[in-house]
Amino acid sequence: MAEMIGPRLYSCCNCRNHIALHDDVISKAFQGRNGRAFLFSHAMNISVGPKEDRQLMTGLHKVADVYCSDCREVLGWKYEKAYEETQKYKEGKFILEKSKIVKENW
Repeated sequence: MAEMIGPRLYSCCNCRNHIALHDDVISKAFQGRNGRAFLFSHAMNISVGPKEDRQLMTGLHKVADVYCSDCREVLGWKYEKAYEETQKYKEGKFILEKSKIVKENW
């Protein structure tokens, strides 16, 4: 009998808390604070910090840092508002830094 394997997902690098599904990756071509980052449509088991305006490579955005809900590791940020029309597609989406997440069930 074949072994049942769950969905491919990403977990917190610190405590292995499940953070996001591979199917929710929109792009792997983003830049985080510490290198490469992925844009996700959804994230789970996270806490969202206070909103703040932040100047990013693509312009001014209102963002909120996101933390692992178990160990409080900063994993990336959530785009709350994009001020430039060409960046509106990011609103409500999540940046997770590649260095802060690990693959599970691959």
